Amino acid sequence: MLSDATRLRLMWLLTTGEFDVGSLAAAVGAARPSVSQHLAKLRLAGLAQTRRDGRRVLYRARDAHVRALIGEALYHADHEVSGIPRHD
Repeated sequence: MLSDATRLRLMWLLTTGEFDVGSLAAAVGAARPSVSQHLAKLRLAGLAQTRRDGRRVLYRARDAHVRALIGEALYHADHEVSGIPRHD
């Protein structure tokens, strides 16, 4: 699920708070239908969850474990790209 750059960017945003599809689409520069499909996959995988606020559906990272997982995935990617030595 996290090998797709758009999904990883979406999850990074979702670790910081709640967002609707329109806000997420604007933030990642993707079309709303595409973002909706990515969010559906993230929900199915148990990484994201929703709540209704009137007519809007708000998305967020499922819990602290998922937020930690996303943070570690991004730190790992940063190490790989920048050449920082790995931690043992």
